Amino acid sequence: MDPLTTLQTVRQWSVEDRLDLVFRLWDQLVEDGWQPEPTDELIAELDRRLEAHAANPTNVRTWEQILERVRASS
Repeated sequence: MDPLTTLQTVRQWSVEDRLDLVFRLWDQLVEDGWQPEPTDELIAELDRRLEAHAANPTNVRTWEQILERVRASS
């Protein structure tokens, strides 16, 4: 099956099933050795976050706090 036909078929799936496919494909690419290069923008953002944490290491949230916030916004 060619990619266009596959995409047309997948488009009929639920969002959850399409996301599951995307995550499985991504995992398979990584398992096969693919290592995406971080963009300059991503590197800058990671550096900014590391600097912010170094400046104030007590300003953190627990995993439970993060989950609570996400669930409250849903």
